[in-house]
Amino acid sequence: MAGTSKRAARDTADDDTDPGPRMQRWTEQRWLLDNTIRAVGPEWDQPRLGNYATACGPLVTGDIAALRARIQKHADINPAFEAAARRREAMARSAQADAHPVSARDNYFAAAVFWAASQWPLLVNDAHNHTNNTRKRECFLAYARLADHPIEAVSLTLPGKGKGTIRGWLHLPYGHKAGQRVPAVVSIPGMDGFKESNVALLGDRWLARGIAVLVIDGPGQYEAALEGVWFSVAAWKATGRAAFAWLAARSDIDSARIGIVGNSFGSFFATIAAAWEPRYRAIAVSSICLEPGGHTIFEEASPTFKRRFMYMAGAADEAAFEPVRKTITWRGHSTRIAMPYLCVAGERDELCPIVWADRMLATVQGPRQLVIYQESRHTVGNVPSAQFGPNPAALVSDWMHDRLAVEQGDNKAGSKAARPPTDSRWFVESSGNVVKTPFDPA
Repeated sequence: MAGTSKRAARDTADDDTDPGPRMQRWTEQRWLLDNTIRAVGPEWDQPRLGNYATACGPLVTGDIAALRARIQKHADINPAFEAAARRREAMARSAQADAHPVSARDNYFAAAVFWAASQWPLLVNDAHNHTNNTRKRECFLAYARLADHPIEAVSLTLPGKGKGTIRGWLHLPYGHKAGQRVPAVVSIPGMDGFKESNVALLGDRWLARGIAVLVIDGPGQYEAALEGVWFSVAAWKATGRAAFAWLAARSDIDSARIGIVGNSFGSFFATIAAAWEPRYRAIAVSSICLEPGGHTIFEEASPTFKRRFMYMAGAADEAAFEPVRKTITWRGHSTRIAMPYLCVAGERDELCPIVWADRMLATVQGPRQLVIYQESRHTVGNVPSAQFGPNPAALVSDWMHDRLAVEQGDNKAGSKAARPPTDSRWFVESSGNVVKTPFDPA
């Protein structure tokens, strides 16, 4: 693990012009990165603007267009999102003062998402990062008070090696009634994702299916890193248990119907969490990061991926990160998983070769389903197979819905037994046709 002295350096960067972890490729390729952003736009590495547009809805169409035009280099990302956040926060306060709660609600949500997005390039725990985090929380709390469903702020205390506090938000389904017990999922974003955008402003896919969502910033992610809870496999093991226990203790959650979902690097985090908490009913992951050690994402992709994960691990430089990187593996963990496991991946994933989905699933002891979208890259979508075939997000939600045996009509846990899962491998062709074959672990 990174030493204490190196982690302390995370709070007092010694390079004021470029604070954050020291990384050779970042230094040498910064010029190339800026030219790529100028040529391709701010989604050179992932569809971040598309993700924010999905979360916020049509309200931010103009903001997204302005951000795309404004961001011409890496240094533009933080100030561009800060400007958008300030504008939306001001609009929210004005709407609230004029007694327009719906407009205030929507603008507070957008402001929270943009404040969080502004933190992505901030890889040091300085006053700037803490201030933006405070603004984000204030806006999201203001949104929660006006939301169309119940939302609660959550704090999970981790014991042992993962000691610290994990922040999250609990969203209860639309139309939830006092005394009603509902199923739930623990939702884990990717390494560049954050909890505020994981449940959509309108028509969320989980809440609409009668499923509560506990979405967290786990060890190393956003607020956890700001509070010194760095990434480690031990911390994620503890997080999986703590999240389940917190939900199971609530009178409004059906403890027999709790699943866990993870996206991108959240696929790895969720796998570790599920491996060490067998009471989860099922696990579903998408846009995988399952390559042990992460060579492809850390050494062959944009240097921003490795540098951010170095920050998440509390590593001041690559020498400090190397022993942490070697612990990033499902080996020795995945064989403990006996619950149903869904894995949704892109055939041409540029961050994690698809072979690692097969290799990991071959070690899982429970029923397995692998769904591969033809020609899709890491973020599953934006290709004909996802447009003409099963919608990837809906597929994951429906699969978990069936595992949790939810009746959609009344938002209650169903009386029927959960649909029995079987091993299978789906290949979604560009035509939308789905070729279904047995999953062969060999």
